[in-house]
Amino acid sequence: MAKNSRKKQKTIPEEHDEKQPLGAQVVVDNDAEKDDEERRLESLLFGKAFAPRDSSTQKNEIKIDDEDEGGGNALQHLQDNDLFFVDDVLPNAGNEIPDFQLDDEPEGDAQGAGSDKDEDTRKEEEQPVDDAPEASSSKLSSFPIKSRKKAAWIDPDDSSIQVSLADNKRLRKLRDAPEENVVGGAQYEARLRREFERINPAPEWASTARKQTKSKKRRRSSVGSGEGLAEDSDDEEGETALLLSTGGIISSKKSQKLPKGIITIERLRDANHSAPTEGAVKAIQFHPSPRIPVLLTVSSDRRLRLFNVDGHTNPHIQTVHVPALPLTNATFHPHGTSILLTGPRPFYYTLDLQTGRTTRSPRGLWGTTFTSAHPSKQHAEESLQKCAFDPTGDVLAVAGRRGYVHLVDWRSGGAQVVGSVKMNAPVQALHWSPLSGELMTLGEDSEVYIWDVKQRRCVKRWKDAGGYGSAVLAGDSGGKYLSIGSKMGLVNVYGHDAMSTYSDSTPKELKTLGNLTTSISTLRFNHDSQLLAMASDDKKDQMRLVHLPSLTVYSNWPTSSTPLGHVTAVDFSKGSEYIAIGNNRGRVLLYQLSHFIGSGIV
Repeated sequence: MAKNSRKKQKTIPEEHDEKQPLGAQVVVDNDAEKDDEERRLESLLFGKAFAPRDSSTQKNEIKIDDEDEGGGNALQHLQDNDLFFVDDVLPNAGNEIPDFQLDDEPEGDAQGAGSDKDEDTRKEEEQPVDDAPEASSSKLSSFPIKSRKKAAWIDPDDSSIQVSLADNKRLRKLRDAPEENVVGGAQYEARLRREFERINPAPEWASTARKQTKSKKRRRSSVGSGEGLAEDSDDEEGETALLLSTGGIISSKKSQKLPKGIITIERLRDANHSAPTEGAVKAIQFHPSPRIPVLLTVSSDRRLRLFNVDGHTNPHIQTVHVPALPLTNATFHPHGTSILLTGPRPFYYTLDLQTGRTTRSPRGLWGTTFTSAHPSKQHAEESLQKCAFDPTGDVLAVAGRRGYVHLVDWRSGGAQVVGSVKMNAPVQALHWSPLSGELMTLGEDSEVYIWDVKQRRCVKRWKDAGGYGSAVLAGDSGGKYLSIGSKMGLVNVYGHDAMSTYSDSTPKELKTLGNLTTSISTLRFNHDSQLLAMASDDKKDQMRLVHLPSLTVYSNWPTSSTPLGHVTAVDFSKGSEYIAIGNNRGRVLLYQLSHFIGSGIV
């Protein structure tokens, strides 16, 4: 190997230095010149092993001889605070050096000196940082700094730092005035923190948690008063009620108000991308439980498909083929245990989700063969696709012939017809009131009937405003709104008085929406009654989203480039995080509503 002339430099060793062999580790710390006291302190501070020189048998024990004459006890009578000092420490830094508690310290004058401290002196040393002198805090009072927790450590050099804000282009945004240039270290840190909080504001959940923490601190500070005791008892009662409840913790969160005008919506992968549909989509519905993200789709190929909607891959779960029934409608039972499949036949199928078994109802359910003298009307009269469960799932209402609505006892499991009510016109739509549990039916003559199913009688009857050939009836889950769509493309939105039976007067519509020009085929409310989706399957891209609090239509979606096609079915998820849209091309478009992400519906 070639020699490098710069690799080594000859040095003249001192006379007392000994020559070290090549590769030997040079010991910089000379332990021979240190006494036992100094080496014992090094062992406590740096973790070195210590053994007294007068004892070679006990290497791991630490002992101190008070009568050693080697000079090792020269610092014995000094206090620990006198052995150390720190330069340039801010008075309000809160970084006092703690005294070392030596368990093996000899009992002598040093221990006595530590115990002879005055009580006032000990209180001054234990005084918190907030009680610092006003003179020290006035240095940082020129710039407002938010009150925060005491810092674990503060660099003492920060007080002497001077930063130029005008010379650095990236720091010019921190200036409060154009002529400002040099700031101190504390102001520089505070302005950087302010700029960061401006760019990254605190989330709403963090602000709410801070407010709750502050309110709890106020209540604790007023424990001595009667009002504070009452508030604490209320908190204890609330915690007890929460622990005794079986519902979700996040479900108690109030839903936020949805802004009008522009809605934030994002398209995701199609819900049925993993198992495409052959033919038009007839019906779609999300599972009634928000904990089960399952979507069912029914298509014209006589197949029912179930998908697990996660917004990414949406994996396919199951496919059920029903050759004997052209499926046109499917609905989950309110308990979420089964699915009802209906179509233009005098029988239906039920799918048990727990066992996976499909059961067909007996033919001639109402004691008739559903024959008609007019073949053209036979198809419509034999249809059982217009049906609806009551909120409890005990009764199923099925639209029959000549204005009849049959009530089926679903609780017994035998699907027995227990009664019927009759309208003066053929039934167009069914809806159960979520508050009173009464049945609402819509006829071809645009009249709405409200039925007391227990007494089998009509308790109220009123006509839709305008009477433009009403075709669709839908209501929200909270009983706030009722909407009726007509064949002219008009949608009348009513308030809660439309479902009330205490007044015989005709309810007044809140607003008539005329954004669509063809016959309305679908009306659907979201879970908190802030959105209404209305669509028509006669023309392409005929769908709108309505902001119900203001009764206005969103202008930014859908657009001309939104691939809706002929919309045949629409449904919201139980937390309104997703909206699924089925069309005649067999696709189920999936969109995400950003406003409802993390709303806490459980």
